[in-house]
Amino acid sequence: MRKLPPLNAVRTFEAAARHVSFTKAADELHVTHGAVSRQVALLEDWFGVKLFRRAPSQLTLTAAGKIYYREVTAILDRLALASMDMKQYGAPSVLRISAPPTFTMRWLIPRITTFQRIRADVELRLTTSIGPLNVHDTSFDVAIRGNVGEPQGWTSQYFMTELIAPVCHVDLLSRGKLKVPDDLRQHTLITYLTEPYDWSQWLDQTGHEMAAEQETLRFEQMFFALQATQERMGIGLFPLFLVIDELMAGQLCLPFGDLGLRKREYRSFYQAENESLSAIADFTAWLADAGRETEQFMQNWASSMGWGF
Repeated sequence: MRKLPPLNAVRTFEAAARHVSFTKAADELHVTHGAVSRQVALLEDWFGVKLFRRAPSQLTLTAAGKIYYREVTAILDRLALASMDMKQYGAPSVLRISAPPTFTMRWLIPRITTFQRIRADVELRLTTSIGPLNVHDTSFDVAIRGNVGEPQGWTSQYFMTELIAPVCHVDLLSRGKLKVPDDLRQHTLITYLTEPYDWSQWLDQTGHEMAAEQETLRFEQMFFALQATQERMGIGLFPLFLVIDELMAGQLCLPFGDLGLRKREYRSFYQAENESLSAIADFTAWLADAGRETEQFMQNWASSMGWGF
């Protein structure tokens, strides 16, 4: 028999750890600050280990808390995907969405409940792909992609600008010199097969060249590359909206600020003959609103850092 911790406490802990704030977690879960605190304390008692360090003006994760947060987040993401897939049975209306894997896990899923409140009658089925769009592909109703033009037979709507820049763990800044692009020669560059903007392009844009014997780590998916970056294994090029929580929490940073920042549009695609379907219209409208909210959030953060995205 599985010995599971209190599952409501686990869910509450994940929200508190993601925001690094009991207050923000309480707002997300529609409970009181005290309720969040009690659930976290219940989980800490169950484990017999502290998950947070509490100070009058600061909340931080302990080493054990960081490990558990990383594992719990992955488990809850998988549970959310599996649950959405299971809800197809008996669903009165289905909207099938195809989107890139890391985008789906780190941006779409955390926001999708707001659309479900708008259209409770629509059941969403999420699949992940970065493949090219084929007008004969009937496996999805809406596809989300970055900068692919507008293939014949498809209608697209812009909803967000992706900003891509070098990202690393803050610990790398304290380990050695990392102030200008030439300092990258002393560090490991993390790459992944699906990256839209590679290191040679970034270095060229900043007036530098890749070192002849540059140490690199290569991964298949962005998600793995991002995990390696969080584990202090090197420096990667990532869309900032996917790591904004870690940037704001001071776990990750932009070692070169907004130098060499690359912009790329994200769009929703659907076949022209389906444009009048209400579920597609409502979903793409919701995407536009969510994208604007994310862009505004990013701009506010950039302004606080003295940058102009």
